[in-house]
Amino acid sequence: MIEPSASPRITARSAGFVEDLRSVALRAIRLTWRDPETFLPALVIPVFFFVVNVGALQKFVEGSFPAGFDYKAFQLPVAVVFSVTGVSRASSLVLDIQDGYFDRLLLTPVKRGTLLLGLMTADVVLIIALATPVAILGLIVGIDPATGPLGVVAFVLMAGLWGLAFTGFPYSIALRTGSPTAVNNAFLLFFPFAFLTTAYLPQASMTGWLATATRFNPTTYLLEGMRALLQDGWKWRPIGRALLAIIGVGTVSFSLAFASLRGRLDRN
Repeated sequence: MIEPSASPRITARSAGFVEDLRSVALRAIRLTWRDPETFLPALVIPVFFFVVNVGALQKFVEGSFPAGFDYKAFQLPVAVVFSVTGVSRASSLVLDIQDGYFDRLLLTPVKRGTLLLGLMTADVVLIIALATPVAILGLIVGIDPATGPLGVVAFVLMAGLWGLAFTGFPYSIALRTGSPTAVNNAFLLFFPFAFLTTAYLPQASMTGWLATATRFNPTTYLLEGMRALLQDGWKWRPIGRALLAIIGVGTVSFSLAFASLRGRLDRN
């Protein structure tokens, strides 16, 4: 008697890393533009503070420093950093975890790394979209970049790299906790990065514990590099230190995010 042959096992075929990355990123981008209320405050609030700070403090600060100090150019990097820091799809990732979409993705042959890298790719698009109008505002109010148009592009790209480097923190919280409340509270990480630094005055004007804190805050060196692009020209020392600060923060945040992703994969 001839036994019937076993039916062949049908499995899904991997589309490849690039295609998986594209699919995850495009979905995230589409969802981002459908929910403008999730990112518009990140644009409106920094612009508001830029206008208020310049209007309230420009004459006082410029009168306290040697002639030629441009407080608008000093404050513009702060506004851009405020607009891009913490911008991510972490809140949407939490919803995907809660409604089971993330677990269903894990049943497919999608490359696991693209589940984060795709979201981060969408974040870069949004971050650049937020940083660009803030930079344009600076040009409108009379800032004349020492590095010209190419420097403005480098200024926006540096802000984009910083925003990307910071995204690992909210993603790590989202993957570890699966809690919308925890992700929403992740903005508290922004405060020491943003305010224990040279947000309002140059480092030389600070004293005491705040002066010490600014020296250890990577945002200080980021702002220094961005201000150099606007005020000093292609000064590679501050620009290089800004890039090192971005790499340092990105290394820590990405390590936490991908460790959290591995932990969640192990639980499933």
